[in-house]
Amino acid sequence: MHHKGCHPICPKTDAASPRTTAAGMEVEEEPPSCPTCAPAAAQQTTNPLSRRSLTLHVTPSETPTPRRRFKRIYYPAVSDRQWNDWQWQIANRIRSLSRLETFLPLTPRERMTAEGLQTKLPLAITPYYLSLLVGRDATHPLRQTVVPVIDEFITSPGEADDPLGEELQSPVPGLVHRYPDRVLFLVLDFCSTYCRYCTRSRVVGHGRLFFNRRRLENALEYIRRTPAIRDVLLSGGDPLTLGDARLDWLLTRLRQIKHVEIIRIGTKVPAVLPQRITPQLVRMLRRHHPLWMSLHFTHPDECTPEAYRACQRLADAGIPLGSQTVLLRGVNDSVATMRDLMHHMLRMRVRPYYLYQCDPIRGSAHFRTPVEKGLEIIRGLRGFTTGYGVPTYVIDAPGGGGKIPLMPDYCQGRDGDQVLLRNYEGEIYRYPDVGGAWR
Repeated sequence: MHHKGCHPICPKTDAASPRTTAAGMEVEEEPPSCPTCAPAAAQQTTNPLSRRSLTLHVTPSETPTPRRRFKRIYYPAVSDRQWNDWQWQIANRIRSLSRLETFLPLTPRERMTAEGLQTKLPLAITPYYLSLLVGRDATHPLRQTVVPVIDEFITSPGEADDPLGEELQSPVPGLVHRYPDRVLFLVLDFCSTYCRYCTRSRVVGHGRLFFNRRRLENALEYIRRTPAIRDVLLSGGDPLTLGDARLDWLLTRLRQIKHVEIIRIGTKVPAVLPQRITPQLVRMLRRHHPLWMSLHFTHPDECTPEAYRACQRLADAGIPLGSQTVLLRGVNDSVATMRDLMHHMLRMRVRPYYLYQCDPIRGSAHFRTPVEKGLEIIRGLRGFTTGYGVPTYVIDAPGGGGKIPLMPDYCQGRDGDQVLLRNYEGEIYRYPDVGGAWR
């Protein structure tokens, strides 16, 4: 039994029924790790921060004074221990536009989304992540990624709720088997903070995928009887919003399947909830090597000292870290911004892995860039920074075709037995290809 006012899913239960509004509509459930010890939401102050007071550029070496100032003004009764408790952060997420407006002056495009959020991807922002937004206007990159706007309710040609055809490639609920040797395991549908461009917005936050052991056992059994599967990617929702015990249980069960060679975890927690990366968590994760982690960073402003510390703990635990970044209009669609982000990743010991073209989910046109923009960014990175800092630009093909890499036209054709190559400066070079006169 959970305490009054606490999250409706407790560690001793496997699932819970979705909470229902007076209008009979289901709303998102809380994570399957009940923060019964998490303090109640702090009293709110009426002293707003001025926009100017938080418009500071934080570097990894600086003291995070903007967030401390945010906490002092908006959460004066909250101790540092509470603020740094990941369960307190989840329990006190901002989940309504009326609550959000006590921190940010909303624009008409933002305020008009109130009714539609009852059926679309919910609003949820951790206090920590909100502290990166206060004092910024509606054009700020991070604000655009988590604060809904009316554009989400406009359907453009080619958009779909499930553009990647995941449901057509799902042999059992919560498992997607697209590639021969690996599966995508959707553990739950809960995230601490919801990205407005989420490719699974049809499912995430709607209480459709709980940490239900019967469902998980069905997925584990499918993996067990399919020996071609050597790689399992845990995603959702965010697997790191599970409590340590539940995540340990799932990783242990996967490790018992002999043909599963590696396990990967896809998460945005280090960017939106770095408090979750505790010493206890990383000690548990170390028991399940080889374990890899795909992190989701979008913009350099997410690379705070707290995010650096979280990545350091994971890397020190021997977990290889890769980054997956979605290319977003007005957020990170410039060479300078992307280069800055990739350099942060390398300093955080995170290897840039994929740069995704934004999936054509319903209501995503305001986020999507032309494909040429992605190629332009790769051209601006290749040769102008270390190769470790250049991700692979991919389009996840609509309809379930998988990831297709795109590269600028570096190969310019042939001249006899020579291959013509264009380098990063635009100069043409000749390579003697093996064959013909060269045999």
